Amino acid sequence: MRMEIDPIITALKQQNLQYAFYFKRPGQPAVLESNCDRFPSASIIKIPLLLTWVHLERQGQLDRGEICNLDAEPQVRGAGFAYQMAARKLPYHDVLLMMMALSDNLCTNLVIRRIGLERVQQAFREALGLRGTELQRKLMDFKARDRGLDNWVSAKDAVHFFDLFDQLASEEKAWVEPLLLVNTDDLLLKRNIPRDRLDFYHKTGSITGVFHDWGYTRNCRIFLFTNQVKDVRAAYEVFGRAGELLGS
Repeated sequence: MRMEIDPIITALKQQNLQYAFYFKRPGQPAVLESNCDRFPSASIIKIPLLLTWVHLERQGQLDRGEICNLDAEPQVRGAGFAYQMAARKLPYHDVLLMMMALSDNLCTNLVIRRIGLERVQQAFREALGLRGTELQRKLMDFKARDRGLDNWVSAKDAVHFFDLFDQLASEEKAWVEPLLLVNTDDLLLKRNIPRDRLDFYHKTGSITGVFHDWGYTRNCRIFLFTNQVKDVRAAYEVFGRAGELLGS
């Protein structure tokens, strides 16, 4: 496996960026190569946010069948199209679906609003056991960012995400995994994978200089986080090469 991975790590080192790369096949040692542990989360923060919803619904505190008013939050853009929809009331299941499949920022903020920012932060620490992953502000809240508040993910926590998905009950996996499977962003780890050839349960995230992809198949687990990317085309090439491990 090292022969497959070493060229990927070499390419990352040559780009003078921050990175964390993880790969694991059943029955083989995990590989975690990094020069940084904590990254601006971009939309990867939506993974633990989804897991927080699952935890609270398990506790009887939330219900994905509850109706959400899309007008209850400022109509932020950036990703997704909920702000354009004619239907303004949807079950939270569909809001969560758009949060994961389209990375819809309005839907994400509606989920944060429904749970409560402090309760999300508490769940990250206590229920999910996250140490370096933080949700400090809503998406597209530039005023909060200017006050020094931001959202973060750590590579160590991202490894733990896989354990958290393993721990879901079968009935929880039955509705959660399809949200990851229909992610529409194929520009990173899936960029070199022929369409409809692979079931990849994943979430991507990108902002200026930051590109992330985290996910799993039935045969492997993988993520690549990058920050301070200067050559986007070169970074895409590394993501594509890393993603080829999914089908090998």
